[in-house]
Amino acid sequence: MAIFLLVRHGDNHSIGKFLAGRSPNVHLNEKGRKQAQDLAACLVGLPIKAVISSPLERAQETAEPIAQALGLAVEIMADFNEVDFGEWEGKGLEDLRKDALWNDVQERPGQIRFPGGENLQESQNRVVEGLLMLNTKYAEKDYVVCVAHCDVVRLAVAYFLGVPLDNLQRIQVFPASISILSLNGKSAKLGAINYTINLSDSLD
Repeated sequence: MAIFLLVRHGDNHSIGKFLAGRSPNVHLNEKGRKQAQDLAACLVGLPIKAVISSPLERAQETAEPIAQALGLAVEIMADFNEVDFGEWEGKGLEDLRKDALWNDVQERPGQIRFPGGENLQESQNRVVEGLLMLNTKYAEKDYVVCVAHCDVVRLAVAYFLGVPLDNLQRIQVFPASISILSLNGKSAKLGAINYTINLSDSLD
């Protein structure tokens, strides 16, 4: 039963302003870099066997201090990439809220496809397959850090809790938060969801 620490990347200039998606060159800001260092300091005492990251810069920049503190290299895994938001990628949130599809995303996200992109079932499938594959590589009680994105973590949590995709918006995942997932085959236990080291990070 491997123990996965599902980490959302740290703060960056896109949060609350535009939908970054898979856009390149979205980097951690000063607050996000501090969050990554705090995560590294918090996790350094655990028997962590691997630090795995989404391919995107903001995730890698969160993973790197953790890996360095543990003497590990960051492994990149495409399964943990952000949801493909298609034509919505890079658009400002104020503009997206005017789109008729926005309300559907909030109220019944499991039933929509992002224009030119993925639907959430496809996204969830690849995230879960990635976790199940990793679970075969590690021994019972091995810790594995997986740094990804808000929706990626929410999709994993929803799957293993049996939460329907239409209820995805009920799950909060703050920047630099940790959700703890223990896997035994396809059965799972969630030890924590959306744990933040600094309480102020969950209040902004």
